[in-house]
Amino acid sequence: MHTAKRTHGFTESVIRMMTRLATEHDAINLSQGFPDFECPDELKDAGSRAIYDDINQYAITWGAKRYRDALAAKYGEWYDMDVDPELHLTVTCGATEAMMSVLLAIVDPGEEVIVFEPFYENYGPDTQLCEATPVFVPLGEGWQIDFDRLRAAFSDRTRAIIVNTPNNPTGRVFTRSEMEGIAALCQEFDAYAVTDEVYEHITYDGVEHTPMATLPGMADRTITISGASKTFAITGWRIGTIIAHPEVSDAIRKVHDFLTVGAAAPLQEGVAVGLETLPPSYYEGLSDFYGRKRELFYPVLLEAGFRCRKPEGAYYILADFSDLSDLPDDEFAFWLTREIGVATVPGSSFYADPNDGRHLVRFAFCKTEDVLEAAAERLAALPARV
Repeated sequence: MHTAKRTHGFTESVIRMMTRLATEHDAINLSQGFPDFECPDELKDAGSRAIYDDINQYAITWGAKRYRDALAAKYGEWYDMDVDPELHLTVTCGATEAMMSVLLAIVDPGEEVIVFEPFYENYGPDTQLCEATPVFVPLGEGWQIDFDRLRAAFSDRTRAIIVNTPNNPTGRVFTRSEMEGIAALCQEFDAYAVTDEVYEHITYDGVEHTPMATLPGMADRTITISGASKTFAITGWRIGTIIAHPEVSDAIRKVHDFLTVGAAAPLQEGVAVGLETLPPSYYEGLSDFYGRKRELFYPVLLEAGFRCRKPEGAYYILADFSDLSDLPDDEFAFWLTREIGVATVPGSSFYADPNDGRHLVRFAFCKTEDVLEAAAERLAALPARV
C-alpha cells in the first residue's frame, strides 16, 4: 500500500522499542531515559488540585499564563535572560513536539540542518519530515567539536544547527568556548541555533551549562528548547517549552496550534506551582542527586568490561562493548536484554551510518539505587566474551 515518501527514510524509535523488549523479558530497563522515582510533591499536589478545581479545558494555545509567567521569571533568575512570557514563550507537548514545531516553522524544503553525531534519535527524522536535509557532523575524540569539520558543513543552504547540551547520548557538556565557536558560525552564515537544553540542570564536577541565547549576538538567533520532564522527573506529563524571537514565536505557535492545540492544562498549573515554590537548592541539588547515581553505575560498566567516558552532564553513558563481543550493537543489546536481563539502546540509532555505532550501547542511570545495584549484579555475570 502507498505511504508518504517522507516516512521511508527512518524507522520507529529504537529507544521506545527497547523499552517494549525490556517489558517482554522482565529486564531492568536502562534503555529509555525516564526516572523510576517520584516527582516533587509540590507538583503532584498542584496538578491534582488543578483537576479538582476544574482546570480541565484548553489552556491558551501557547501555554497557560501562570506557567509562562513562572518560567519567564525563572529564566531571569537562572541565566539573567529577559524573557517576555507573552511574546517569547510557547509551551508544547514535550520537548519532542517542540523540536518538530520549531523545524517546521523555520526550515523550508531543500534547506539544510546541521546535526552533531552521535545524536538524539529524533533529530534526523524531524529534519526529514520538513523535507530538509540533515547534515551530520561527527564529534571528535572525547566528543569534542571538530571546528574544521563544522565550518565545512555550513553553507548558504544552512538554515539551522541543532545543539544538544548537556548531551544525549554522550554526556558531553559543551564548553563556553565551544558554544562561542558555534555562535560565530551561526552569525557568519545567518543560521539559527536550535538548542535542546532539557538536561540543563544536570551537570557534574562543577561543569556549567552555557545557554546559547546568553552569548553576544545570539538572543534573537537562538531558539531555546527545554521542558519539565527531566528537571522534575515527569517525562509522562509532556510539558516542553520554546523561547524565541517574537516573529519566530509567531510562526512556531501557528505550527504548534495545528499539531497539538496545547499541552495538558492542569499539568501546566502543577509545573507552575513547582517553579514558584521549589527553592534554588532543588535545582542545585540535581547535580549531586544524579551524580551519586553516576558514581554508583559508571564503575560497574568498567568492571563488566565496557569502555566508556564518565559523563559531564545528563544521565546517560555511551559504552563501547568491543572487548566483550563481536556482535553488532542491536544483536548485543537484544542478547543483553534476554539473557542478562538489562536493556540498553543500540548505538547505531545515534548515527546516520549505523555502522559507526555498531560497537556501542547507551545506558540510562536515572534509576533508584536499588535498581542500579540490581543491574550491577546482573552485569557482573557477563561472560568474558559473548
